[in-house]
Amino acid sequence: MTTDLASFAADRGIKYFMVSYTDLFGGQRAKLVPAQAIAAMQQDGAGFAGFATHLDLTPAHPDMLAVPDPSSVIQLPWKPEVAWVASNCVMEGEDVAQAPRNVLRRLIAEAAADGMHVKTGIEAEFFLLSPAGDQISDPFDTASKPCYDQQAVMRRYDVVREICDYMLDLGWNPYQNDHEDANGQFEMNWEYDDALATADKHSFFKFMARSVAEKHGFRATFMPKPIPGLTGNGCHAHISVWDAPGKEAKVNVFAAPKGEGPTAELGLSEQGRHFLGGIMKHASALAAITNPTVNSYKRINAPRTMSGATWAPNSVTWTGNNRTHMVRVPGPGRFELRLPDGAANPYLLQAVIIAAGLSGVRSKADPGKRHDIDMYAEGHTVTDAPKLPQNMLDALREYDKDTSLRRMMGDAFSTSYIKMKLQEWHDYTSHFTQWEKENTLDI
Repeated sequence: MTTDLASFAADRGIKYFMVSYTDLFGGQRAKLVPAQAIAAMQQDGAGFAGFATHLDLTPAHPDMLAVPDPSSVIQLPWKPEVAWVASNCVMEGEDVAQAPRNVLRRLIAEAAADGMHVKTGIEAEFFLLSPAGDQISDPFDTASKPCYDQQAVMRRYDVVREICDYMLDLGWNPYQNDHEDANGQFEMNWEYDDALATADKHSFFKFMARSVAEKHGFRATFMPKPIPGLTGNGCHAHISVWDAPGKEAKVNVFAAPKGEGPTAELGLSEQGRHFLGGIMKHASALAAITNPTVNSYKRINAPRTMSGATWAPNSVTWTGNNRTHMVRVPGPGRFELRLPDGAANPYLLQAVIIAAGLSGVRSKADPGKRHDIDMYAEGHTVTDAPKLPQNMLDALREYDKDTSLRRMMGDAFSTSYIKMKLQEWHDYTSHFTQWEKENTLDI
């Protein structure tokens, strides 16, 4: 683990550090700091005006300092003279409570105090578009069922290979890359890790994918539903809990001993069942974090796509190895949450998973009935499961009234998040669209 950034720079020939933090809306903010100044920055932090980014601050607030976490430092593989380092936001000596990485760090510590160490892996989906973002980058990528299309993935081999090579060099242990279910869409997978490490990698992956795409003359987007009629960008999370963090972990406490509890046949322990119960209990409120944009609800409430399926949930249901539900248990000792989309804030995504799961374990929450039907064909027959929110406003209202989840995420964070996302919603609803003219001009 790196502890001294100045030595890291000297050893690797680094000239600049990107001292980076992620704001409430998932925006990545950074200052470019010369290596000769990084020792002071590691001690005191780089100064930012928080109001200038998506944080609930005013111009009158004092400087917000982004203090680098040296354990997160990554030398840019495509520009080795620069290193990226995730930072923790501090103001007047105190952690900024609403800052997403701080929210996650606090919840990790709270779960650890209960003997729970959450590990996650995420499936980051993205589109490669033209620089203007108005069309798919590959004009030959037109199949009605393009998933796993080997010709299409090889036409974008240079981009996919470069990103994967970098992950290999960084020691992330990537293990597969593919063309996804939509034309122009790709997915790249790397090994699961502790929640904070996964969040840092997720944040850096978005930066890296965009940078490499731009280098090749394309535009990478994680927008939930960038193209009508095509499958959207999900960000599925695979979740397990262990007896210790990092390489100290020996026992997966989600793995069920034979015959233990009603989820044992799926390989999920009682603690895993209760953690899942928390996810199910808080699912509608969870969507405000896992599906944080207006566009998100074009994905989870979408009609059938050109490929034949959206691959996104619209109801709060769980199952075994069945991809048509919000949660599936594909194998022993873990489950997959299929609700999040590409717009999810890397840090808040991990934080809300821990918050909901920890709440479920503490209250011994029951996940409810397991459904094994095809939800896309037979979902209308399910009457005992709530539908997911129809839009961002509904999701924010669900989050606002879920007092236990709000408290778990932190009152300061929750108040600021709801306030700023409501401002975003009002900005959206005040925007006049062509649809309105076409449908009401002559009414």
